[in-house]
Amino acid sequence: MKKSIKIIAIIALVVLVGIQFVPTERNQSDIVPVIDFMLVNNVPKTIQKKLQVSCYDCHSNNTQYPWYNKVQPVTWFLEGHIKEGKAELNFNEWDSLSNRRKKSKLRSIIKQIESGEMPLDSYTLIHKDATFSKEETNEIINFITQLKDSL
Repeated sequence: MKKSIKIIAIIALVVLVGIQFVPTERNQSDIVPVIDFMLVNNVPKTIQKKLQVSCYDCHSNNTQYPWYNKVQPVTWFLEGHIKEGKAELNFNEWDSLSNRRKKSKLRSIIKQIESGEMPLDSYTLIHKDATFSKEETNEIINFITQLKDSL
C-alpha cells in the first residue's frame, strides 16, 4: 500500500513539473488603440484608474499578470478567465461596437456592478484594490449611466 502511494506521488510530481513547460498565450500589448473605452469616452481620471485596476486585466488586450501566473495549472485558470472576459467585453475594442451594442454593454456593466457580480470575488480575493467602495460604485454607475443615456 505504501509503495502504491509513493508511486502515485512520484507520478503526480512528474506531471506537475511537466505541465510547467506547456506554453500559454499571454494577453499583453503595448498599444492602447484609439478605439479604447477610456480614450473614446473621456473618462475622468478617478474612474479610469478604478476601471483599469478592477476590469482591464480580464476585459482588455493587456493583462497585468501577478507573480503566480507562471505556475501551472494557475496559468490555465487565469487564461480561461481572460478569454471569457474579453469575449464578453473588450474595452480596447469599444468604439468598434454599434451604439445599440454599447448601450447593451453599459446596461450590463451597471447591472453587474450593482449586483456585486463584477469584479469577480475570485479576483478581488487576491486583488484587494480592485474592490469598489460604495462611493466608487456610485461614481462609476453615475458615469456609465450618463454615458449610456448620451448614446
